[in-house]
Amino acid sequence: MTPGTKLGPYEILSSLGAGGMGEVYRARDTRLDRIVAIKILPDRFSDRPELRERFEREARTIASLNHPHICTLYDIGHQDGTDYLVMECLEGETLADRLAKGPLPLDQVLRFAIEISDALDKAHRKGVTHRDLKPGNIMLTKSGAKLLDFGLAKLRQEASPASPLSQLPTADQPITAQGMIVGTLQYMAPEQLEGKEVDARTDIFAFGAVVYEMATGKKAFEGKSQASVIAKILETDPPPISSLQPMTPPALDRLVKKCLAKDPDDRWQSASDLHDELKWIAGSGLQAAVSPGTVARSARTNWRQVALWSGIALLVGAAVASFAIWNLKPESRSAPADPVRFQVALPEMRATTLGDYGLFALSPDGRQLAFAAVSADGVSRIWIRPLDSLESRPLPGTEGITLDTFFWSSDSRYIVFRSSGVAGVAGGGGKLKKIAVSGGPAESLWDLTPALEGGSSNGDGVIIFGQDPGGVMRVSAGGGPPARLTGAASPTEIDEYPQFLRDGRRFIFTRISTRISLAAGVGDVFLGSLDGKPEEQSAKRLLTGVSMAAFALSSDGGPGYLLFVRDRALMAQPFDAGRAELSGEPLSLAERTAYFSASNNGVLAYTSASANLGLYQLTWFDRQGKVQSTVRAPSSEANVTLSPDGKRAFVTENVVQSNGLWLVDFSRGTKARFTFGSSPAGETGADAIWSLDGNRVVFVSSRDGAFTSIYEKPVSGAGDELLLLSSADAKHPRSWSRDGRYLFYDDFDSKTGRSSVRVLPLEGDKKPLPLQPPDFDEGSGQISPDGRWLAYASDETGRPEVYIRTFSPGSAGSRSVGGGKWLISSGGGTDPRWRDDGKEIFYLTSDGKVMAVELSAGPALQAGTPKVLFQGPPLIFPFGVSMPSQWGVTADGKRFLFEVPAASGALTQFTVVLNWPSLLKK
Repeated sequence: MTPGTKLGPYEILSSLGAGGMGEVYRARDTRLDRIVAIKILPDRFSDRPELRERFEREARTIASLNHPHICTLYDIGHQDGTDYLVMECLEGETLADRLAKGPLPLDQVLRFAIEISDALDKAHRKGVTHRDLKPGNIMLTKSGAKLLDFGLAKLRQEASPASPLSQLPTADQPITAQGMIVGTLQYMAPEQLEGKEVDARTDIFAFGAVVYEMATGKKAFEGKSQASVIAKILETDPPPISSLQPMTPPALDRLVKKCLAKDPDDRWQSASDLHDELKWIAGSGLQAAVSPGTVARSARTNWRQVALWSGIALLVGAAVASFAIWNLKPESRSAPADPVRFQVALPEMRATTLGDYGLFALSPDGRQLAFAAVSADGVSRIWIRPLDSLESRPLPGTEGITLDTFFWSSDSRYIVFRSSGVAGVAGGGGKLKKIAVSGGPAESLWDLTPALEGGSSNGDGVIIFGQDPGGVMRVSAGGGPPARLTGAASPTEIDEYPQFLRDGRRFIFTRISTRISLAAGVGDVFLGSLDGKPEEQSAKRLLTGVSMAAFALSSDGGPGYLLFVRDRALMAQPFDAGRAELSGEPLSLAERTAYFSASNNGVLAYTSASANLGLYQLTWFDRQGKVQSTVRAPSSEANVTLSPDGKRAFVTENVVQSNGLWLVDFSRGTKARFTFGSSPAGETGADAIWSLDGNRVVFVSSRDGAFTSIYEKPVSGAGDELLLLSSADAKHPRSWSRDGRYLFYDDFDSKTGRSSVRVLPLEGDKKPLPLQPPDFDEGSGQISPDGRWLAYASDETGRPEVYIRTFSPGSAGSRSVGGGKWLISSGGGTDPRWRDDGKEIFYLTSDGKVMAVELSAGPALQAGTPKVLFQGPPLIFPFGVSMPSQWGVTADGKRFLFEVPAASGALTQFTVVLNWPSLLKK
């Protein structure tokens, strides 16, 4: 039918699709001015008046079904030989379309199953049997599942000619018979296949097949031909759900098995009983996942799983035993389940640093942990650890992941992350990517040069993510340009950790109000929406003074919770996602929490924080790596710049109200503030560079919001600050020539995402120029004591390496680096330092080793073989061509000053809690 066609008072607008029971159109009811769906029935109804009469009689019965999870039938009609139905017009996707993407998370399986069983119970009580329950007849909408085509399958069966089973064809697609056996075979009960009488228990069989497919992503009965499918339905049972999804509660396995019993008398006898059982399973959480039955099944299939669950049983033996008793006593079903807590150890990796400790994420279905780590080869990548396995596996295609956050898709099938060209990956260069956990190449979604600050996805293929700098962005899962969702009030704000709520339209996000550091950043949680304007997204504040927050569904049947970290304590507070309102008081789940992740079905994972987490200690080392002394008690600074005489240092404090540059005097044992910002939170000064005489300092400040201005100031403090350079791109000073004429700094081009070494003349035109075309990421430029050579780091080989090139100021103020270039490092290196006589250069490797290379300068530079001096402390900042300074070398090259983490940042294990909401009831 073409748009504009009239069927009674209904005007056809567009086609919605077609199927075995006719064609469906979007239409407008001209009387009530509402949008409806019209199904045009096949011509065979018009050819048989008795069939149409019966259809109208049953349609009136179906129209009496008033239930939120049954598609409402408004009207029936007949015009010009065309029979049609007028129904509620639904927005969403069919369950069949959703299952094409993979299995559903357990919480969604239970939610939809509860809704469908409730709808079936309502229909069965009215004497209406569906007879063709299958994923294609279930629509998933914002308000939940809706059943379609009630009562029509029987009419279809009676209208179809018979064909012998011997003529059933071979098929490699979902099988739909056209003869005596009608409908989609995989969901038909044995009595339907045998031509026997059907009743409500026939729907229950189909319901079991649908739930099985929702939980596993596989059909309960499959075969290469219709005959083989029929044989399986009549004779065999499908594998238990838990054999495909090990975290499945045994109670759900038993429920589905009983639905699929061959004899109707052995099945559940009513949808009401099914509905009550499913509600009990949903309210009991995941404790049944560690029942003796699950361990026994694991023992038959995988001895590693036996070891894992046996270890858990040793830790929580009493709890597991109580679960077993609880599962056997129906009268105890209303009792709250106890939590199960256990440790998941990680494989031995190269020690990660404090900057990396938060890099993990629990899948929404609660079955897998993903974490980022750097292995022995020095390459960062994502690792996957199923909770029912003792092994972690690397995820190919994630090599070179930047050490900021990543996140799962809502269906637990994909991980979204940011890649870069560091760590030996060609073509990385800052891209937002997604990759299937099951394997395959990573797909690029969009170029992303800022840091990725968490994200989320919904069932409609929308991805939202935070970035630093910048607000919350949205992008399609299929790729394409992103659009801004939130607008930070000022350049000093970061919007991070956005997460969709259940409706897939609204989301929460955390706004850090000062660009101090992520370690010290504390912000507020706001409610946003895909439909809102960027400047309106922070109209509703939900929480204040937290470092991160996440919404988690409740496994106890409640509305859900907001989980958040405040003062290093992991807290939970009841949260009604529908109203977006908090209630009650926040309750503590764990103390000294560094980071956490929660699933949608009551599984929680977190890491514990040391009391000194985020604190650093200035420490002196000799050339053999022996600790000579520590300067003072641990504090929050992370950057250090040593004075030319080795007696003082500038450090960067990262605590609100005291952030900025501080001057440390080693001989006096004092530490005094050097920069003072005008805002209440102060400012951050970083990468301070001393003049040769130690009387002046150059530094970059965040007072303008993004490290875009470089200042000069007397070290004595007795004088005004002098603005040397200000531009839109971030920059960090690195070295100052001894004659005071040239300042070398790293410049970050926001358009290309590349870092380049630039030189700023401090006399003459004072116009900065790049030292060479920025074909690669380059940074950490250090001019030699005699001003002839420039050492720097570049990733032109695919990973950061240290190079030296000649530097010639030129007669007219021009600069060049021609005439020679030498690769100094071997196997990766960055952040070089010169010895005062220019005869030795030092640098750091990706695993924190301090390297030394002897130099001999004549007409050409002669470089010796790199040698290891000692294993330094773990790197505070991610390894790259341009890192904030965390070390210094004395003029004679005999002593080394490092900022050393006061607490180990190595991530060695997670704590996992099953049914964590029960912790709040203790």
